[in-house]
Amino acid sequence: MQNLLMDYLPVIIFIGIALVIGIALLASAMIIAVRKPDAAKVSTYECGFDPFDDARMKFDVRFYLVAILFVIFDLEVAFLFPWAITLKDIGVFGFWSMMAFLGILTVGFVYEWRKGALEWD
Repeated sequence: MQNLLMDYLPVIIFIGIALVIGIALLASAMIIAVRKPDAAKVSTYECGFDPFDDARMKFDVRFYLVAILFVIFDLEVAFLFPWAITLKDIGVFGFWSMMAFLGILTVGFVYEWRKGALEWD
C-alpha cells in the first residue's frame, strides 16, 4: 500500500503547487488591481457590439466565417503536433496522409479567403 501511495506523490505535489500558484495569482490581482470604475469599463460588451437590441438578433456572417477559419487552423495544429512527433514511425504513408489532410485544409482556407473572411471593414 505504501508503494502505491508513493506512486501518486508527484501528482499530489503537482496539484499542491498548482493550487498555491492559482491562489497567489488571485490574491495578487485583488491586492494590486486598480479600482476606478467608469462608464466604459462597467458597460456590457459582447462580440464587438454594444448591446442595443434583442439577444436573438442576427449576427453578421463574418463572425461565422471567422469561426470556420478558427476551426480550420485549430484542427491543423491539433493534428500536426502528434504527426510531427511520430513521423519516423509512420513512414511515407503517414507523410502523404498528412499532406492530403493539409491539402483539404488549404482548400478550406482558400474558400475563406475568397469569401472575404480575412477582410474586416
